[in-house]
Amino acid sequence: MRTLLITGPGGSGRTTTAAATALTAAREGTRTLLLGTDRTDTLGPVLGDAATPHLTVRRVDPDTDFRTDLAALQDRAASALDLLGASRLDPEEIAPLPGAEELAVLRALRDAALPKPEEEAYDLVVVDLPPTPRALSLLALPEELRRYLRRLLPPERQAARALRPVLGRLAGVPMPAEWLYGTAARLDLELDAVEAVLADRDTVVRLVAEPGPSGADAVRAAALGLALRGLRVDALVATRVLPESEAGGWLAGPVAQQRKTLDEWQEAYAVHPVTHLGRDPRGGDDLAALAVPGAGAEPGAVSWPVTDSAADDGVLVWHIPLPGARRDELDLIRRGDELVVTAGPFRRIVPLPSALRRCTVDGAALREGELRVRFRPDPELWPRTR
Repeated sequence: MRTLLITGPGGSGRTTTAAATALTAAREGTRTLLLGTDRTDTLGPVLGDAATPHLTVRRVDPDTDFRTDLAALQDRAASALDLLGASRLDPEEIAPLPGAEELAVLRALRDAALPKPEEEAYDLVVVDLPPTPRALSLLALPEELRRYLRRLLPPERQAARALRPVLGRLAGVPMPAEWLYGTAARLDLELDAVEAVLADRDTVVRLVAEPGPSGADAVRAAALGLALRGLRVDALVATRVLPESEAGGWLAGPVAQQRKTLDEWQEAYAVHPVTHLGRDPRGGDDLAALAVPGAGAEPGAVSWPVTDSAADDGVLVWHIPLPGARRDELDLIRRGDELVVTAGPFRRIVPLPSALRRCTVDGAALREGELRVRFRPDPELWPRTR
């Protein structure tokens, strides 16, 4: 199954593009799920009366998911709560906390990509993500949360797990650490499943932007943030493109500006221009007129390869693709077996490949949209050769 994540700046037409993409794929015979992530039903007005046998539309409901999760947590910790004299919360008084919406989106993405045996399976999942800044934060959440869990509740501390049931029987209630570690383990498994979906070679991102200076800046920032997360862009949909045949008068300036941006984008992306209809697209006919492609070509995996130049200059080089990165916006920090990479407003802490953990950082350079970090083998840790 393939997963297509749609995002772009606010007001760029990403929801319209998501609906048009899903509709095109469904009409081509692909079993398609269109997943909406907005709290309000933004997909409904765009789709209108458009319908096809192969299209299913679903919207994330963070309120219901949060109430269900909190109720389950209260059930698991019932004995400890009773011991403390705590009163349970009723479903009617539960309001979602900040972050609940993002977790609900991630869970819906996991459930769609990994359906249960009794659930319908899809060939393509199209996700209408929030605007780009929020989307990038959401896509970073699984990895960041798993890292926090491992630091705060490291699995190796569960070595004394066999003693906790004994202590629990002596105290008459389950020990708090038992359900705490159990909850952390369940959450880690769920986040791992989401990470697997995002890292899958069949998961790609489709960017949506209106050609122009602000759109170009937004695309550069989005491409950089996605590359740092190891996510691949399959296409760039340029929306509201003015027809060049009507470039006379005051339209000459905007048309020339759009053409300049489109030419620059076509050097780096598979660009699909979408002509301005002169109105907000509504319904199946308008969406079909946009001619947005379906799933696109077969995706390819993103790799951060390590090349061995030890025989020539004594170093190993880690190649990290960062299109659109600028030298003065880059920062690197080696911390133990991790590398903290900052590129513009984005930061990611990545574990070093095993071979590089026995090396020291020897320098870095940005060349042709690729960060190349040099590592020199540590003589005290590297195997000696004759």
